[in-house]
Amino acid sequence: MRQVFDGDRAVTQALDSGPTLGIVNPARARDRFVLARVEPDPDLADLVDWHWVITWDLPPGTAFTQTVMPHPVGHVVAEDTGFLGYAMPAGLFERTLSRSGAVVGTKLRPGGYRALLGLAHPGERGAVEPADFLGPTAAGAGAEARAQAAAGRPDEAVRTVTPLLRAAAERSRTPRSTAALAALREAFAVIADAVPGTTVATLAARLGTTPRSLQRLFADWVGVSPKWVLQRHRVHLAAEMLGRDPGLELAGLAAAVGYYDQAHFTGDFVRAVGVAPGEYARSCAAARWA
Repeated sequence: MRQVFDGDRAVTQALDSGPTLGIVNPARARDRFVLARVEPDPDLADLVDWHWVITWDLPPGTAFTQTVMPHPVGHVVAEDTGFLGYAMPAGLFERTLSRSGAVVGTKLRPGGYRALLGLAHPGERGAVEPADFLGPTAAGAGAEARAQAAAGRPDEAVRTVTPLLRAAAERSRTPRSTAALAALREAFAVIADAVPGTTVATLAARLGTTPRSLQRLFADWVGVSPKWVLQRHRVHLAAEMLGRDPGLELAGLAAAVGYYDQAHFTGDFVRAVGVAPGEYARSCAAARWA
């Protein structure tokens, strides 16, 4: 691999050029599906990170499987089987597409799954449930949203589902959930800007709290620890940068995203992505030139 690497600049460029954080080997998805992102209405921005609309039209007899390395959040998705609530996945998430279709999803903010559903816990990892919390009109609205998406109108698709989310939020919001979501939003903003080597202790100090309080907040509302989130963020960045430039030198990449040694970086990468960084880089390179 060629050794052309400026860690801080590479991280910044990966984020500034439209990140696909979490999409495994995004070059493979070229021409397989179209992804549109739509910002939430301001009154839902405490709960919703963004809406996503995916459409595809594959040749007969073909299929495409996309793998996603999840973020520590839940989603609400209108698909052909109905409206579903997805808690944070337990591992890699895979979805196989065939023929043509559309889905309209909402990526919630950390803690948003518990808050929107009015749960007493973050949700069981990997759980997929009918989105009954959206009310009896959800099935019709979901079908209409998917039709709008298939017609190339992602903004209209999101406008169709937004009233359901707003009504559910009005039913479930409490002072406690509002405070928790605000604290988590601040914590995740700091994590997104964290310098290499940031620990839970330094994160807590920047937030003006204690590691124990931060760990309790994450356990109660996110379902994973702040250490897990820091590690996942580093791997997300590393995978994003390898997807954009598979020729990056791996030791320099490890240091740039916050690892003091390549062995720990490789271990975390394998646990999150399922393959070692070198193998992932080779698959990304092959996809870019396919």
